[in-house]
Amino acid sequence: MLEPASLRYGLASPAEVAPMAGKAVLQAIIDGRLPQAPISETLSFWLAEVGDGFAAFEGEPRPHLLNPMGGVHGGWALTLIDSVTACAAHTLLPAGTGYTTVETKGNFSRPITRDTGRVRAEARVVAAGRQIMSAHAEVKDAAGKVLAHGTSTIMILGAR
Repeated sequence: MLEPASLRYGLASPAEVAPMAGKAVLQAIIDGRLPQAPISETLSFWLAEVGDGFAAFEGEPRPHLLNPMGGVHGGWALTLIDSVTACAAHTLLPAGTGYTTVETKGNFSRPITRDTGRVRAEARVVAAGRQIMSAHAEVKDAAGKVLAHGTSTIMILGAR
Protein backbone atom coordinates (compact mmCIF):
# COMPACT_ATOMS: atom_id res chain seq x y z
CA MET A 1 0.00 0.00 0.00
CA LEU A 2 1.32 3.43 -0.93
CA GLU A 3 1.83 5.91 1.86
CA PRO A 4 1.64 9.67 1.20
CA ALA A 5 4.93 10.35 2.99
CA SER A 6 6.78 8.16 0.47
CA LEU A 7 5.34 9.81 -2.65
CA ARG A 8 6.98 12.38 -4.86
CA TYR A 9 5.01 14.90 -6.89
CA GLY A 10 5.58 16.73 -10.15
CA LEU A 11 5.20 16.32 -13.88
CA ALA A 12 6.92 13.80 -16.10
CA SER A 13 8.56 15.25 -19.17
CA PRO A 14 6.76 14.74 -22.49
CA ALA A 15 9.81 12.82 -23.74
CA GLU A 16 9.53 10.36 -20.83
CA VAL A 17 5.91 9.46 -21.49
CA ALA A 18 5.75 9.80 -25.31
CA PRO A 19 6.59 6.14 -26.05
CA MET A 20 4.40 4.76 -23.23
CA ALA A 21 0.82 3.53 -23.43
CA GLY A 22 -1.55 5.00 -20.85
CA LYS A 23 -1.53 2.02 -18.50
CA ALA A 24 2.29 1.96 -18.53
CA VAL A 25 2.45 5.68 -17.63
CA LEU A 26 0.08 5.18 -14.72
CA GLN A 27 1.90 2.07 -13.48
CA ALA A 28 5.18 4.01 -13.59
CA ILE A 29 3.56 6.62 -11.34
CA ILE A 30 2.46 3.95 -8.87
CA ASP A 31 5.92 2.34 -8.96
CA GLY A 32 7.54 5.72 -8.25
CA ARG A 33 9.42 5.86 -11.56
CA LEU A 34 7.29 8.89 -12.48
CA PRO A 35 5.89 11.43 -10.00
CA GLN A 36 2.32 11.61 -8.79
CA ALA A 37 0.46 14.62 -10.24
CA PRO A 38 0.88 17.90 -8.32
CA ILE A 39 -2.87 17.99 -7.59
CA SER A 40 -2.41 14.78 -5.59
CA GLU A 41 -0.22 16.57 -3.07
CA THR A 42 -2.61 19.51 -2.77
CA LEU A 43 -5.71 17.36 -2.34
CA SER A 44 -4.21 14.49 -0.30
CA PHE A 45 -5.04 11.70 -2.74
CA TRP A 46 -2.91 9.54 -5.00
CA LEU A 47 -3.05 6.95 -7.75
CA ALA A 48 -2.81 3.52 -6.10
CA GLU A 49 -3.71 0.79 -8.62
CA VAL A 50 -4.44 0.31 -12.33
CA GLY A 51 -5.66 -2.46 -14.61
CA ASP A 52 -7.25 -2.64 -18.04
CA GLY A 53 -10.09 -0.11 -17.90
CA PHE A 54 -9.64 0.20 -14.13
CA ALA A 55 -8.01 2.66 -11.76
CA ALA A 56 -8.02 3.25 -8.02
CA PHE A 57 -7.03 6.22 -5.92
CA GLU A 58 -6.65 6.46 -2.17
CA GLY A 59 -6.99 9.63 -0.18
CA GLU A 60 -7.04 11.08 3.28
CA PRO A 61 -9.57 13.77 4.21
CA ARG A 62 -7.36 16.21 6.09
CA PRO A 63 -8.25 19.51 7.81
CA HIS A 64 -7.22 21.64 4.81
CA LEU A 65 -10.15 20.13 2.88
CA LEU A 66 -12.86 21.25 5.32
CA ASN A 67 -15.69 23.56 4.34
CA PRO A 68 -16.98 26.28 6.72
CA MET A 69 -19.30 23.76 8.39
CA GLY A 70 -16.43 21.40 9.26
CA GLY A 71 -17.16 18.71 6.68
CA VAL A 72 -14.89 17.78 3.81
CA HIS A 73 -15.84 19.93 0.83
CA GLY A 74 -17.88 17.99 -1.74
CA GLY A 75 -15.50 19.13 -4.46
CA TRP A 76 -12.90 16.79 -3.00
CA ALA A 77 -15.02 13.69 -3.64
CA LEU A 78 -16.05 15.00 -7.05
CA THR A 79 -12.41 15.62 -7.97
CA LEU A 80 -11.58 12.07 -6.84
CA ILE A 81 -14.35 10.76 -9.10
CA ASP A 82 -13.12 12.85 -12.05
CA SER A 83 -9.51 11.81 -11.51
CA VAL A 84 -10.10 8.09 -11.06
CA THR A 85 -12.53 7.78 -14.00
CA ALA A 86 -10.14 9.64 -16.31
CA CYS A 87 -7.28 7.39 -15.24
CA ALA A 88 -9.44 4.29 -15.85
CA ALA A 89 -9.93 5.55 -19.41
CA HIS A 90 -6.23 6.40 -19.72
CA THR A 91 -5.34 2.74 -19.09
CA LEU A 92 -6.90 1.86 -22.45
CA LEU A 93 -5.12 4.51 -24.54
CA PRO A 94 -2.14 3.87 -26.79
CA ALA A 95 1.07 5.89 -26.59
CA GLY A 96 0.74 9.48 -27.70
CA THR A 97 -3.01 9.67 -27.18
CA GLY A 98 -4.53 12.22 -24.84
CA TYR A 99 -7.90 12.72 -23.20
CA THR A 100 -9.99 15.31 -21.43
CA THR A 101 -13.09 15.21 -19.29
CA VAL A 102 -16.29 16.28 -21.03
CA GLU A 103 -18.55 15.87 -17.99
CA THR A 104 -18.41 14.47 -14.48
CA LYS A 105 -21.46 13.93 -12.32
CA GLY A 106 -21.31 12.92 -8.69
CA ASN A 107 -23.72 11.87 -5.99
CA PHE A 108 -22.86 12.19 -2.32
CA SER A 109 -24.22 9.31 -0.25
CA ARG A 110 -22.69 9.92 3.17
CA PRO A 111 -20.78 12.80 4.71
CA ILE A 112 -17.00 12.72 4.58
CA THR A 113 -15.46 14.23 7.69
CA ARG A 114 -11.96 14.64 9.06
CA ASP A 115 -12.68 11.47 11.07
CA THR A 116 -13.67 9.32 8.07
CA GLY A 117 -10.12 8.08 7.59
CA ARG A 118 -8.58 6.87 4.37
CA VAL A 119 -10.95 6.44 1.44
CA ARG A 120 -10.60 4.48 -1.77
CA ALA A 121 -12.05 5.52 -5.11
CA GLU A 122 -12.35 2.85 -7.80
CA ALA A 123 -13.44 3.36 -11.39
CA ARG A 124 -14.18 1.12 -14.32
CA VAL A 125 -14.72 2.02 -17.94
CA VAL A 126 -18.26 1.03 -18.90
CA ALA A 127 -18.13 2.06 -22.58
CA ALA A 128 -15.04 2.60 -24.71
CA GLY A 129 -15.58 4.16 -28.10
CA ARG A 130 -13.01 5.63 -30.48
CA GLN A 131 -13.79 9.21 -29.45
CA ILE A 132 -15.76 8.95 -26.21
CA MET A 133 -15.41 6.75 -23.14
CA SER A 134 -17.55 6.65 -20.04
CA ALA A 135 -16.59 5.35 -16.65
CA HIS A 136 -18.27 4.84 -13.27
CA ALA A 137 -16.63 5.38 -9.88
CA GLU A 138 -17.37 4.74 -6.23
CA VAL A 139 -15.67 6.37 -3.25
CA LYS A 140 -15.76 4.12 -0.17
CA ASP A 141 -14.55 4.27 3.40
CA ALA A 142 -12.40 1.57 5.01
CA ALA A 143 -15.53 -0.42 5.96
CA GLY A 144 -16.68 -0.46 2.32
CA LYS A 145 -19.54 2.01 2.75
CA VAL A 146 -20.20 4.10 -0.35
CA LEU A 147 -19.54 7.77 0.42
CA ALA A 148 -19.99 9.06 -3.14
CA HIS A 149 -20.37 7.70 -6.65
CA GLY A 150 -20.51 9.13 -10.12
CA THR A 151 -19.75 8.94 -13.80
CA SER A 152 -17.51 10.75 -16.24
CA THR A 153 -17.56 11.15 -19.97
CA ILE A 154 -14.05 11.35 -21.42
CA MET A 155 -13.10 12.62 -24.88
CA ILE A 156 -10.21 10.89 -26.60
CA LEU A 157 -7.79 13.30 -28.24
CA GLY A 158 -5.67 12.37 -31.24
CA ALA A 159 -2.01 11.53 -31.03
CA ARG A 160 0.14 14.46 -30.02
